[in-house]
Amino acid sequence: MALTLVIGNKNYSSWSLRPWLAMKMAGIGFDELRIPLDQPDTKAGILRHSPTGKVPCLIDTGSAGRLTVWESLAICEYVNEAYADGRLWPADRAARARARSAASEMHAGFAALRTHMSMDIRARKFERGAAAIAREDVAADITRIRALWFDALLQSSGPFLFGDFSIADAFFAPVVMRFVTYGVDLAPQLAAYRDRVVGLAPMQRWIADATAEVEDLGDH
Repeated sequence: MALTLVIGNKNYSSWSLRPWLAMKMAGIGFDELRIPLDQPDTKAGILRHSPTGKVPCLIDTGSAGRLTVWESLAICEYVNEAYADGRLWPADRAARARARSAASEMHAGFAALRTHMSMDIRARKFERGAAAIAREDVAADITRIRALWFDALLQSSGPFLFGDFSIADAFFAPVVMRFVTYGVDLAPQLAAYRDRVVGLAPMQRWIADATAEVEDLGDH
């Protein structure tokens, strides 16, 4: 197959989930190469494919020759242009601008949430979640995400943030899983959105694979 997506552990690697889910939702065929994180040979293994030594990384060996694309947002943008006929962003220009803004905000922000609520799909850490939410910085991140989701769903009328599934939803999928793991309360319309993302067939496959993994990286 022309496309290979190099990913980390499905239980822990939020960055890997984003392009994987976007590509699956767009019906793009690809092979996946999983390199477990935090192992003695992890860095060397990833460096064989990615110049950054980090996942995810997409390798396209199509007719144009070998192309390596790293960083989750760049991968999503590339496959959207090259393989999805642009359908991973909204067709409407204004909605597309808002969706790109949301995905970019997720890509660059919410450091406190990432730090204190790391992705751990198969775990349930409600007490740790409550302690994290008690922190002002984490609470501010969650408040912003709730507002962003609410405004997007109000303007688009759903079912996803900007109407049809988009790269923005792929970027917030790890947050959806964090909210499940840490028991973050959501208003009914936001909880329904969370459940729609969790219920996606590719997301269910990712969750099943994450649950079956044997590596335990602790508070990764």
